Amino acid sequence: MSTPATSVVVTGALGGVGQWVVDRLAGDGYDVVGLDQRLPEAGGPEGASFFAVDLTDQGETAELIAAADPNAVVHLAAIPDPTGHAGSRVFTNNTESAYNVLTAAGRAGADVVWASSESAYGFPFADSVLKPEYVPIDESHPLRPEDAYGVSKVSGEAVAEATARRHDVSVVSIRPSWVQYPGEYLTEQNREAFDLEALRARSADAPPDGGIGNFWSYIDVRDLASMVAAALDADVTGHEAYLCHADENYLGVDTADLFDALFADAPPCETDGEEAAFTTAKAERDLGWTPEHTWREAADADIDGPDFA
Repeated sequence: MSTPATSVVVTGALGGVGQWVVDRLAGDGYDVVGLDQRLPEAGGPEGASFFAVDLTDQGETAELIAAADPNAVVHLAAIPDPTGHAGSRVFTNNTESAYNVLTAAGRAGADVVWASSESAYGFPFADSVLKPEYVPIDESHPLRPEDAYGVSKVSGEAVAEATARRHDVSVVSIRPSWVQYPGEYLTEQNREAFDLEALRARSADAPPDGGIGNFWSYIDVRDLASMVAAALDADVTGHEAYLCHADENYLGVDTADLFDALFADAPPCETDGEEAAFTTAKAERDLGWTPEHTWREAADADIDGPDFA
């Protein structure tokens, strides 16, 4: 970031991703202030304190971030998909909270790392499968969401751009894939049910289920936490977006074969073997970050993760 961070506010601190990020940053020596809708049932890691807040309330949000006076803010809180809530609630909650948190961070002179999403591209929750213009997909690929969640993330990235411009702070928008937890990889259900010929025979109007919506990509939560840490350490100017994906798909099938089966007129696909349909080359170049974990070793791993929610 523009200045070395020693204190950081983390929103969504009690969520699945939030707990891993809080645990990672506290372990790295940061003074962490965790914000969520409620207080944790357990104390949390050493070096972390917690406050309950409604992030859609600008006054509450601004007060707590100003009082913390952090070097950086990590914004993870959001309704995580467009299902289970009215679209208007998903969009309003996510956009208002992003605006309130990033604006408060900017006014405090704090740099920002926040969780956008690969859903900003529009692929995961479209009514039918959307064809990318090219593969591997990078940060420059057009963003074309059709659902409330994806649109909220595009709106959040616009807020990120405005915050960096107005307050002269750095803002990193991380676009994570489907987050998986060691020993609890939900990708295994899709992998075990996958059939290449069934993919070839499916209707073009069918919904993008079974992992098709994000082209069988994923990210281990530990690698997402490490990207947050890398972004906090990096020298970033203005606003930048970074994809956060594992290096390979979770099917164990060549990615080019998957796209040939999925689309009658497949997009240009310049992947090697099982290489992921999304590239993290920009994050490797700018942040020095690469993913470490794969489904082959992590799906059945026996690891005790943080559990203080």
